[in-house]
This record gives sequence, C-alpha cells and structure tokens, in this order.
Amino acid sequence: MIYRMLGSTGEKVSAIGVGGWHLGLKHVKANLSLRIVRTAIDRGVNFMDNSWDYNDGESEKRMGKALADGYREKVFLMTKIDGRSKQEAARQLDESLRRLRVDCIDLVQHHEVIRFEDPHRIFDEEGANAALLEARRAGKLRYIGFTGHKDPRIHLHTLEVAAENGFKFD
Repeated sequence: MIYRMLGSTGEKVSAIGVGGWHLGLKHVKANLSLRIVRTAIDRGVNFMDNSWDYNDGESEKRMGKALADGYREKVFLMTKIDGRSKQEAARQLDESLRRLRVDCIDLVQHHEVIRFEDPHRIFDEEGANAALLEARRAGKLRYIGFTGHKDPRIHLHTLEVAAENGFKFD
C-alpha cells in the first residue's frame, strides 16, 4: 500500500481510502459492508471516509460495526458534517460518534462548503466551527477540515475567512 502524509498533521494515511457512502445503501447487505471495510483494512487501507448523513446514518452505523474487534485502532477515521450553526454541528458530531461507536474521530470536515456565505456561517462566533473547536478540546476529534466539490474560488474564500477568524487548518 502507498501511504502519504496528510497535510501538516504528521499522520500517514493510505493513498486509497474506503468511502462510506455505499456501505449503507439499502441493496448492500450489512455483512457485505463489514467485509468491505475489514478486507480493506487487512490489506493496508487505513483511511476511512464517511459522513453523518450518508444514507440516513446507516453508512456510519455499518462502518462503526466493522471497526469493532480492534479494527478502529488500525485506521484514520474521518467523517463530515454539514451543519452551519454551533448547535447543529454539535448534534451531528455527537450522532456520528454514537453511530461510529467511537469516543474520538480523527478528522471531521465541514461538508459541502459550496456557497460564498458558507464560510461566514461556519466561522461565525456561533457557527459550526465553534462546536468543533469545543469538541476537539474535549477529545472528541483530532483535526478539522472542509470539503467542497464545486468552485475552487469558494475553497480560497473559506481559507481567507478561516484566517480572518484566527483558524488554521492542519
């Protein structure tokens, strides 16, 4: 397996990861989801990607079950939230922790940052990032990031708004 350093975190992650979206599809049996995750880990894949809302949480539930029996310790676990307020982000994070059956998630990303107003909502004093910073201080997560799939100008804008608010991504 090829591994790479994840940004400036010092974490070594596999160049190939397991995306969790498909794990919770209705036509994918739970035992197949478990086999997919564990076989990947057994073959050296250590980057596990998910989101609190994939298939109404079923994807996280199945990944959480697959990470039992010592598999959690072998992976870098990532999930995403799309809440923009502090309260909503905290709720989504707590749901993810429960469904993934973990006390700490390695990386939580603000998901679908696709509008120019999203960074302002996220980094507002009562925005979602405030909840993630509190969660990080409480040991519920290690790193914070963001995703967007549409416009690179919004990525740049997100970095600028984050910096204006004193936040630096790892």
